[in-house]
Amino acid sequence: MEVINTVGRRKTAIARIYLKEGNGQMTVNGRDYKEYFSTEVLHYKVLQPFELTSTQGKYDVKVNLLGGGITGQAEALRLAIAKALCEIDEQYRPVLKQNGLLTRDPRMVERKKPGRPKARKRFQFSKR
Repeated sequence: MEVINTVGRRKTAIARIYLKEGNGQMTVNGRDYKEYFSTEVLHYKVLQPFELTSTQGKYDVKVNLLGGGITGQAEALRLAIAKALCEIDEQYRPVLKQNGLLTRDPRMVERKKPGRPKARKRFQFSKR
């Protein structure tokens, strides 16, 4: 099996992954994923595609993460892993799709408008 390369995005976070057969080792920006993602909730999010497809410990993942916060990065990584698993075997697709792991979350921060302090906030209005 060759190396599979996919990209996942969430807000401003971008995860580029390289997935190949191995023993379940995952490195994120040169560090172990458990060291990079500090909480158990984020560990669960990252490993969710493997658990749903019963492929824990079968693939090595090398990840380059940039931008965004820690939660956005974890969800971007989850999307990238799910896309890579679909490239390996199309039978994983219905399970991953049913759990919403193949959908890119489109919510982004709204841009700041001119003449306002933030996107929707207005300066205090004084009638007199």
